[in-house]
Amino acid sequence: MATGQTHTENEALLDQENLIREPANVILFNDEVHSFDEVINQIIKATGCSTGKAEDITWEVHLRGKAVAYTGEITRCVQVSHVLEEIDLMTQIEV
Repeated sequence: MATGQTHTENEALLDQENLIREPANVILFNDEVHSFDEVINQIIKATGCSTGKAEDITWEVHLRGKAVAYTGEITRCVQVSHVLEEIDLMTQIEV
């Protein structure tokens, strides 16, 4: 380590960088393949949100081309993204 920092100091810096980046967002993109019901059900499965919230997200995706489907810790965002992608929905995680 040319900087003179210890392993523990480096870990602390990485932890600090992760804290700055959180919360992260899972962005869901529109497609012409899935029905509204499929998307709503998958959002509920992925996030545990209410039907009304999932409907709101789905409409925003439909009207704007994309929407924030979930906001939270990066590890949870990765989980949510994977569940959404189970039915080939397109997602992106923004930090």
